[in-house]
Amino acid sequence: MTANLTDLTGTWTLDPTHTRLGFVTRHAMITKVRGAFNDFTGTVTVPAEGIEGAKAEVTINASSIDTRNADRDGHLKSNDFFDMENYPEITFTSTKIAPNGSGGVDVTGDLTIKGTTKSVTVPFEYEGSATDPFGNQRAGFEGTTTLNRTDFGLTWNAALETGGVLVSEKITLELEISAIKNA
Repeated sequence: MTANLTDLTGTWTLDPTHTRLGFVTRHAMITKVRGAFNDFTGTVTVPAEGIEGAKAEVTINASSIDTRNADRDGHLKSNDFFDMENYPEITFTSTKIAPNGSGGVDVTGDLTIKGTTKSVTVPFEYEGSATDPFGNQRAGFEGTTTLNRTDFGLTWNAALETGGVLVSEKITLELEISAIKNA
C-alpha cells in the first residue's frame, strides 16, 4: 500500500461500483434521511509536479438519486427540488487542490446544481493506494462537507405543526472515493 500523495501522478477514473456520492439531511427535525447518486463519471489528473496542480471533474446524472423510497425520489426529481427535466446534471470542477496538513487534500471547486454554481471545499482523508487482484492501481479518499441546499435553489419545504420544517436546509455530503489509475 502506498501512503504518500506524491505517488499519485497520472489520470485516475472514479470507480462507480466502489465509490459513494452520498448525502444526509434531517427529516421532520427528528430523524435523518440518507441518499446517494448512483450514476456518475469523474476523473482526477495529477501532474508530475504534484498534487497542487491536480484537476478533478465529476458529472452526476441527477435522476440517479436514490433515497430508498420511490415516492421521495420522485419528489426530489420534480421542480420542487432538482427540476431534473431542465437540469439533468450536477457538475463539480475543481479550482484548487492542496494538501491539508493531515495527510489528505482539500479540494475546492465549482459545484453546479439546478443551474446555480457555488464554490465548495471538501476536506478529504487519503486512505492510501494499492494494487487490486485484477492489476488495477487504486487510491481511496473519504470526505465530508456541509452545504445549504437553498443556496442552490432547492428551496421547497413544509412547516410542521410542532414548529420547524419538514426538510433541513443543511445537507451533509458524504463522499467515499475509489479511483483507478488509467493505463
